Amino acid sequence: MPAYVITDIKVTDPQKYEQYMALSPAAIAAAGGRFVVRGGQHEVFEGNWQPNRLVVVEFPSLAAARAFYDSARYREAREKRAGATEFFNMVVVQGVEPA
Repeated sequence: MPAYVITDIKVTDPQKYEQYMALSPAAIAAAGGRFVVRGGQHEVFEGNWQPNRLVVVEFPSLAAARAFYDSARYREAREKRAGATEFFNMVVVQGVEPA
């Protein structure tokens, strides 16, 4: 069953954040993930949530998403991201089995 990592980010240092963006795709791919959304235009339909930069990554399973997050590659990317954002909120949610 697929799993989705959803992230809402407010970047405050774009140059430093570019270092993270250079490293994170390899960590995602190594765990079988793929970008579904990567900071595209968005619009709030309901509620008070005012997201900034949204990223959604699909993984084949929750275990694969955890493997990505705990990987040495992603730890390196997180280290490069330190100090580049006002906030970086990330959750993982299990998807539904494809029909």
